[in-house]
Amino acid sequence: MNTNLRFGPELRRLRVEAGLTLTEFSVALNYDKGHLSKVERGERSPSPELARRCDAFLGADGELQRLATRPEAASDSDFAEFPADPSPWLVGRRAVLSAGTGVLIDLGLKLGGQALSSADGPLLGSYRMQFDQLRKLGQSTAPKILLPLLETQTRMVAGLASDARSASRASALLLASRFAEFTGWMAQEAGDSDAALGWTGEAAELARAGGDPYLGSYALVRRALVTMYGGDAAGTIALARRAQGTELPPRIRGLAAQREAQGHALVGNEVDCLRSLDRARELLSDDDALNGADPVIGTSHVSDPAAMSTGWCLHDLGRPKAAAEVLDREYRRLPPHALRTRARYGFRRSLAHAASGEVEHACAIAGEFLGVMPAVPSATVNSDVRRLARELSRFRSSRTVRDLQPALARVLTPVHS
Repeated sequence: MNTNLRFGPELRRLRVEAGLTLTEFSVALNYDKGHLSKVERGERSPSPELARRCDAFLGADGELQRLATRPEAASDSDFAEFPADPSPWLVGRRAVLSAGTGVLIDLGLKLGGQALSSADGPLLGSYRMQFDQLRKLGQSTAPKILLPLLETQTRMVAGLASDARSASRASALLLASRFAEFTGWMAQEAGDSDAALGWTGEAAELARAGGDPYLGSYALVRRALVTMYGGDAAGTIALARRAQGTELPPRIRGLAAQREAQGHALVGNEVDCLRSLDRARELLSDDDALNGADPVIGTSHVSDPAAMSTGWCLHDLGRPKAAAEVLDREYRRLPPHALRTRARYGFRRSLAHAASGEVEHACAIAGEFLGVMPAVPSATVNSDVRRLARELSRFRSSRTVRDLQPALARVLTPVHS
């Protein structure tokens, strides 16, 4: 039929554009891969349910549903897409896992035969579980691997919210906002600041629609991080100050004060830097977000963000020995699985020790994490690696430094595929 011939090619185009193989797509939707292949080729008609799931997952804004519209009622064949025996999906899932990417899609996303119009109970809980697992995977996985899935999952949860009953719509929108915010962070880690800011802005809009007016202020904190890594101290301070209104939750205000302190440190303003750190410490110590039911805003792997930021600020303020002491102490509190966070603060420790003249110790620390970087590449961490390389270049006569230089160069040299 003409409808099939139009729907199938459009479905395939959107799937490929999203960076998903047919196997990954079938696992994510819990539909048989063979059936989806026939739908894409126009050999089978899509059921309204399949069209709606594809539309929500791929962010097609209703276009796939419109292409699949047909007047006749659902027939028995429509339900053949949900076999009683789930073994075909288990085989497909194992195949994807062996390819190394299926595990990202299999995390808590078990739609089964549930309708997407129900965002209640187990279904929404499975998305929350998926979010937590993806966030954990972000600590040990390259951002470019996670981004396609995060982008499509953000659209899927947002689409789920649009079809949900009013009682559960707000919860779905808020979860979608957290997906979008994390997508923005992974985009920044991949080196795409524009995409990072775009996704962070979308997160704020989703949160506002879900009844949370505060995430927009956290978007300012995220923007301040971009300007900080760009070396714009004035912009960092200005953005961070805008996110410290008294009506905002303590965690957002505390993270904003911490970012303001980093901006002051960039220009060597110790008085205002330490004052901002004191404010951040007070606000974050009163914060119970880490024990709440909602996903944590900002880092969930640093138990005392203000203390860790103090170490970094002390380095920028020209007090590397004090910085190294603080960073060493706080680093020991990081969870073992948080490779990305450990690499970030590992290089900062190395930089502080190098600036203190402890060159061999600095190289030993850096050597440990240079081996980790291919697994967790990070544009933001690379900015610290570049600073370390410049710092160590002052000690070219050191054999330890010379031995480390090839590994430093490999991390900092872009790989072109």
